[in-house]
Amino acid sequence: MERLDPQPTHGTPDPLVAGGQDTFPGGASGGTFDPWRYRDDAGVTGADLVGYKVEASDGSIGKVDQASHEVNSSYLVVDTGPWVFGKKVMIPAGTVNHVDHGERKVFVDRNKDQIKAAPEFDETADTDPAYRDKLGGYYGDTYSAIPPGTAGTVR
Repeated sequence: MERLDPQPTHGTPDPLVAGGQDTFPGGASGGTFDPWRYRDDAGVTGADLVGYKVEASDGSIGKVDQASHEVNSSYLVVDTGPWVFGKKVMIPAGTVNHVDHGERKVFVDRNKDQIKAAPEFDETADTDPAYRDKLGGYYGDTYSAIPPGTAGTVR
């Protein structure tokens, strides 16, 4: 699918695309996806993203209601407005592809259906390890198109 925004892509959901030193954008060493860490090249560092519009790979999904920048625990809470009947969704930081500060937009590398099918957001459980494991696992599974341990290897 072609990108609709003029910004270059700074990440990819394809774990076969190595980012150097056996990693891929959004990943940790060894080629694993780290859902709770913003990608180094996403343009998030130090920015307050609250109020920014959020764009999935296939269109707008809402606005950032909360943004966490905690080390190894970062995420966005997005108010989806009428798109998902006014619900909020929690999106791990590792899915953020890039940020356009001029347009006040955050681009995530998931489509609307993937975000809509994610585990339901529970405001009381955002720090609960079991909830985070479930949510991180869901988003991590979309990076798992290849067998574990083969990301970053040359064939």
